[in-house]
Amino acid sequence: MIDILVITCAVVLVLMSFVALYRAFKGPTAADRIVAINIIATKVTTIIVLIALVTKQSSYVNVALIYAMIGFLATIGVAKYLLKGRLD
Repeated sequence: MIDILVITCAVVLVLMSFVALYRAFKGPTAADRIVAINIIATKVTTIIVLIALVTKQSSYVNVALIYAMIGFLATIGVAKYLLKGRLD
């Protein structure tokens, strides 16, 4: 029963990611695109954790944490680049 619920949640997250992907391509401003990409990264992280829950493999949680950190650093880097025009 729990597997069906987790799979349903994963499908909903994937569908929501497609909406964010649309915003990433059609966003009127760069800030909209950054937020959309950050949303997609968060949803992918959540899906990886759901996979860890279904397969009972704790190593997926480590992958999700690393992916979340990389996504956070990328968001900060892009935001800083858009703000100042350089990354130093």
